[in-house]
Amino acid sequence: MSRLSFTHRVEPGNRPDATPLLLLHGTGGDENDLLPLGRMVAPGSTLLAVRGQVLEHGMPRFFRRLAEGVFDEDDVRRRAHELADFVAAARAEYDLAAPIALGYSNGANIAAAVMLLRPGVLRGGILLRAMVPLETPPPADLAGTSVLVASGTRDPIVPAANGERLAAMLSAAGADVERRVLPSGHELSQADLTLARNWLAQHQGQASAA
Repeated sequence: MSRLSFTHRVEPGNRPDATPLLLLHGTGGDENDLLPLGRMVAPGSTLLAVRGQVLEHGMPRFFRRLAEGVFDEDDVRRRAHELADFVAAARAEYDLAAPIALGYSNGANIAAAVMLLRPGVLRGGILLRAMVPLETPPPADLAGTSVLVASGTRDPIVPAANGERLAAMLSAAGADVERRVLPSGHELSQADLTLARNWLAQHQGQASAA
């Protein structure tokens, strides 16, 4: 697998009709972190789990930041294009359909950036504790892209208004966006699992019917 540009793991699914999931960890995670969540959210789906290539004090991330909540937007753009190129290469390597990203925190942020900068690479996204990755993204056509944005009411890192602005930004670009606010902090909860699983089952069903 090392010949592809990102360190990653692939867990083949046993449901050919199920949309693959692209798993994108939070700061300090790796390609193993979200595999258990992916298995629970999408039983039978192929899982493509990726490790971020940026290190912050030894902790993997998907792009650099200048301070907590302050992103290096030039790096966001570069890393988003690199990840999009990897997804295209991995799809060819493993014969995968366009995936839905399941991202947490930093991983959710890079997934949002990929959707805004490279429409069509991802079929959709489950963005858990995401923030606006780019203040002024270029115009994007996200028609046909479905997105779940899930925030926490007690999140000390992501202000509620920021998650709302991200949802509005994606919606304005044409995405079908569901915005949910859960009674939790920045950490994930059972409510996130249930919400993500139900949302994905609904949207996979719609894809099969189409």
